[in-house]
Amino acid sequence: MAQINVQNTKITVLDIDNKDYICLTDMAGAKENDVRAADVIKNWLRNRYTLEFLGTWETIHNPGFKVVEFDHFRKEAGLPSFVLSCSEW
Repeated sequence: MAQINVQNTKITVLDIDNKDYICLTDMAGAKENDVRAADVIKNWLRNRYTLEFLGTWETIHNPGFKVVEFDHFRKEAGLPSFVLSCSEW
């Protein structure tokens, strides 16, 4: 596990199978604070465009992606009552 420094914020970078993954929680914590980082990510996940992007990425890169379950999220995305956590995703 490595870290990079972006605008005076330490961001964790994981290397899995020679692919780098950045920590969204670290980035969200820089925008607000560490306590609210989960709320920032939840609000980002509520966005229809975010969900469409994630669904497309998963379809291309994840052979085990459950498209039928994703359709439920996609239909609800953007509605005022829609909330999605990282664990639900």
